[in-house]
Amino acid sequence: MRDPNYCLLYVNDPAASANFYAGLLGRRPVDASPTFALFALESGIMLGLWSRHSAEPAVSVTGGGGELAFPVDSDADVDAVYTDWSARRLPIAQTPTRMDFGYTFVATDPDGHRLRVFSPAP
Repeated sequence: MRDPNYCLLYVNDPAASANFYAGLLGRRPVDASPTFALFALESGIMLGLWSRHSAEPAVSVTGGGGELAFPVDSDADVDAVYTDWSARRLPIAQTPTRMDFGYTFVATDPDGHRLRVFSPAP
């Protein structure tokens, strides 16, 4: 079986979401149209932002049913990203906390998709 390497998020406004993710990821999309934007990430994963209004078959879900996870190297890195994203006024769903898998926090994008930053437990 092939490994998945493409993640799609259904969004209300692909252009606005592309601007949001461009600022968050520090890169511009490699492709964009009125209904879609695509980012090529350093990990090799492709992140697509597709208009929930034009996707076929029709999309009936909204954000929050899954997460994009951003691993970092240390607890200090988690705190640094938390400070940065808080300053950017991202909604914070969970402040930095220690969990069984590591140190983490959760923010959300404009469509309510969860963005988890974590430093794995040793």
